[in-house]
Amino acid sequence: MDKIKREFPVLRKCTYLNTAVYGPIYDSLIDWRQEHDLDALLHGSEMWDQTLKTLSDTREKIGQFFNSDQDRVSLVYNYSLGMNLLLEGIDANKNVLLLSNDYPSVNWPFESRKFNTTILDITSDLEERIEEVIKANHIDIFAFSIVQWLDGFLIDLEFVKRLKKANPNLLLIADGTQFCGAMSFDFKASGIDVLGVSGYKWLLSGYGNGFMLFTDNPEDKLEVVSTGFNAANGNFKNKDTLALAKKLEPGHLSSLNFGSLKFSLDFLNTIGMDRITEHNQTMANRVKNELIELGLLQDHVIDRKSHSTIFNIKADQKMFQLLMDNDILCSQRGDGVRLSFNFYNGIDDLQHLIKVLKT
Repeated sequence: MDKIKREFPVLRKCTYLNTAVYGPIYDSLIDWRQEHDLDALLHGSEMWDQTLKTLSDTREKIGQFFNSDQDRVSLVYNYSLGMNLLLEGIDANKNVLLLSNDYPSVNWPFESRKFNTTILDITSDLEERIEEVIKANHIDIFAFSIVQWLDGFLIDLEFVKRLKKANPNLLLIADGTQFCGAMSFDFKASGIDVLGVSGYKWLLSGYGNGFMLFTDNPEDKLEVVSTGFNAANGNFKNKDTLALAKKLEPGHLSSLNFGSLKFSLDFLNTIGMDRITEHNQTMANRVKNELIELGLLQDHVIDRKSHSTIFNIKADQKMFQLLMDNDILCSQRGDGVRLSFNFYNGIDDLQHLIKVLKT
């Protein structure tokens, strides 16, 4: 792990507890990006075939990494863009369940299109209440973040599987931006119909890359109207036969951005997602116990069996500034301070944090 940490220059100057804002860039990725741009400089349009291969390889790698069919992978520049394109193909008369204070790019696209929305507050018994609301309000779509951006609340993924099994016609749309890369994830086994992810956080890929994954279930429910020459693979004959995944790729895509995503997926595979998952789950439990002892967590987080690696502590501006003055990089979110741990954070980082908090 020390060798891996040396890949991240930012870790040498601070205790980095801010992956929920931005996953730090690392040395080997920068080397790859510089080589890519040098090739573009020297070869110009001759790189086109290599660009197409990079994009195809990225789709294939995403499919392997998250267990999804390659032809059901859309490369999008971020979750927000993919979500807005997707919703253009859904009847606004549908009944939609959303979670209170979920990430704005999950909730706002539904609200701006005047869907019939029900907003559910997040409590420790969330899953039980979701089932009740879906039945009572005849919900057609449930859109949610797997991990909540404000406080790291983790929805029970086993519950999501059961929910889909009990409600096969319910469309489940999930944002995995604060989850994918921090924990192992099997899309086909998840019960989720559509998963969207931006790659600049836990996938450590920089800005401008992300993806949407689809099961075969939404094909008949979504009439997405976005299109373009790239969606047809530059073939006029494909205009009227575009698959759903391709409709979210109307224009040319950056081999630098999406090649960076593929490079980082390979990087995470080299470390091993099993190792990353085990490390992060262990760290999450240790951090949670320490913060509970200090009385800094909210009840709906304390009462949960499982939690992510993101925490929001009760802290004011003075405490936030104290953390920053002690080289702990974190963020103010909601009414507190958000801390996020990843595989490059160890016990030494936690001990430093607790020492500062106790002052």
